[in-house]
Amino acid sequence: MLALPPTRPRKRPSLTPMIDVVFLLLIFFMLASQFGKDLILPLNTGDGAGTFHGPPRLVSFSSDGTKLNGTPVTLADLAERLRPLTSAQTDAIILRALDDAPLQDLMDAAASLRQAGFSNLMVME
Repeated sequence: MLALPPTRPRKRPSLTPMIDVVFLLLIFFMLASQFGKDLILPLNTGDGAGTFHGPPRLVSFSSDGTKLNGTPVTLADLAERLRPLTSAQTDAIILRALDDAPLQDLMDAAASLRQAGFSNLMVME
């Protein structure tokens, strides 16, 4: 008869390398998820404290695009089209995002107007 060696109990695989890989992936994704910082723009809300003077300056955003007092305008031309409507750069400009408007358009316009020197931006629902 053929004598077979006695069977040894199987060794269980070590979980240490798998845990190391999981922790490395966790650290990678925690660090990689913070690519940029959010832009914080101080915006005034229309609380009724001030009075509105001068011609209307309503910038509305919808899925159709950006409109200044109902006429279509591009973001690049927005500041130049607002200059004749304001007597000073502290005049109130009302920003209104409609229901279907991407919020990013409003934020881009607010940043562009702040960069152009307009300081009194109001957001209206």
